[in-house]
Amino acid sequence: MENFCVNSCQHRSPVWCGVTLLIHGMYNLLRRCSNDLVVVHFYADWATQCGPMNEVLEELAKQSELKAVRFAKCPAEDLPEVSLKYAISAVPTFLLLRGGSLLDRVDGANAAELTKKINLQISKGSNIASPPPVKATAEDLTTRLRGLINSSPIMLFMKGTATDPKCGFSKSMVALLDSHGAAYKTFDILTDEEVRQGLKTYSKWPTYPQLYISGELIGGLDIVKEMNESGELQALLPKKAPLETRLKSLINQSTCMVFMKGSRDEPRCGFSKQLMAILAETDIKFDTFDILTDEEVRQGLKTFSNWPTYPQVYVKGELIGGLDIIKELKES
Repeated sequence: MENFCVNSCQHRSPVWCGVTLLIHGMYNLLRRCSNDLVVVHFYADWATQCGPMNEVLEELAKQSELKAVRFAKCPAEDLPEVSLKYAISAVPTFLLLRGGSLLDRVDGANAAELTKKINLQISKGSNIASPPPVKATAEDLTTRLRGLINSSPIMLFMKGTATDPKCGFSKSMVALLDSHGAAYKTFDILTDEEVRQGLKTYSKWPTYPQLYISGELIGGLDIVKEMNESGELQALLPKKAPLETRLKSLINQSTCMVFMKGSRDEPRCGFSKQLMAILAETDIKFDTFDILTDEEVRQGLKTFSNWPTYPQVYVKGELIGGLDIIKELKES
């Protein structure tokens, strides 16, 4: 099955079945469909207007006159790099693309406007040339790999995630690390083919999972098992505090703490970018925590504070709210 979607069929070229749910690999998908008009709905489950607009998309996908159009939906908060690239600052938002080139957009729940713009692009169709895909240089990739490896004292490159491993070797590695209460982060190589292939060359290690400690490759499952049996592994693994203790410590790390996607200088979703712009206009001193680097914190804080979305702003350890609340406070 292709990595870029669910509900797709097993063929070498993309086969679209109604409205495709994009999980990852959007750029790969657009490159493969470079001659097709692609309509992508950026949505969030918590936004009430998105549900009806998903139904509109399903109906459009059934229309015979739109059979050449590829329809997809994308969870905006789960693909921050894509949301940031296309300046998605609210949901629902619809993008009309060809080969990654933005042709038009519809911000908000406006079915009539969306239909009108789709038909307009179909009429233009053959006159729009798609730009060639931009490939990262070897130097860019090396810098990125080095950054990923050093993004945590213990970094595990695996198939899937710690909570949902996608192969037996990765599952065994996670179980081994968890048995020591290790504090580690993971990167799902199934979501990024460039990283998956590049890391093999970079570290001269052809298989996965791969475990790194302090930026150095330790090895794969067999080596880590051997180190565990000899007692070497435990000495290398820092222990993590209980989740609730970690969360309380993090939200009190600064008088004002912002939990967001990305950093102050590089926000990685439209909502976080807007919040940084608002705070930049004030004299408020604040620190940030990138939830994309720690899935345990990302999910745990939602439950701990009973707030399902990001960014989240805390003052003196108390939750103030998200972007909408901060906007209201600014206007009041």
